[in-house]
Parts: sequence; C-alpha cells; structure tokens
Amino acid sequence: MRLVLLSHSATAAAGVAELAGQVAGGAVLEAVGGTADGRLGTDAGALEAAARRGLDAGDDVAVLVDLGSAVLTAKAWLADLDDDELERVALVDAPFLEGAVAAAVTAATGADLAEVVTRAEEARDLRKR
Repeated sequence: MRLVLLSHSATAAAGVAELAGQVAGGAVLEAVGGTADGRLGTDAGALEAAARRGLDAGDDVAVLVDLGSAVLTAKAWLADLDDDELERVALVDAPFLEGAVAAAVTAATGADLAEVVTRAEEARDLRKR
C-alpha cells in the first residue's frame, strides 16, 4: 500500500507526510506538492510518477488531495489508467491531514485499499471539541 499526498504546496505535502509517517511507522508515503518550478499548484507529472512507483512495485495506491484543483489533477490522471490499474488506485474523499494520518495508520497494519480508504474517509467525522 502506498499513500500519495497531493498538495498545492511542497511544504504542506512534506509536512503531512512527515506527521503521518511518524504516527504510522512503516507506512509508505509519497509527498507531491507544488509545481515543477517551485510555485504553488499541482503537478500531474509528479503525481503520475509517485503513483507509478507504487503500481510498478505491486502496491495499491491511495491518493489524498488538499484542495479542489488537486482533485481535478488526480481525476485527469485516473482517467488515463487502464481497468486493471483502476482497481488498484483510489482517490480518497477525506480531509488532507486527518485523512492522511488515518490512512497511514491503517495501511501500516497491512489493511487493503478499501479499508484504508474507509478509515481515511471516516476522519472527516472526527470532532475536535
């Protein structure tokens, strides 16, 4: 299982990956943030490269995104996958930080893609008061 964290900011992606990785030792996380030239934005090529590393290694891939246009970037990439690859990839509808931590903790237990997605998406309902 590989988690790809797609953010408009390289710093945000790296920070979320650092936190989730420390909470869930053993989870494989790929931080993908910003544009190729260092600006804020998303980079479809970097997303594809990170996810492809997982697929080529035989991993399922869960993609978590921060904001709306990152969703569009991820959906555009997903549209290019073949049916076999689509069965091994999920775009997770979860809050970026909380979802990444929940996904990483779940992935570190050896859970499958469906369970990782479920636990990450449940993070949206966590109360903070």
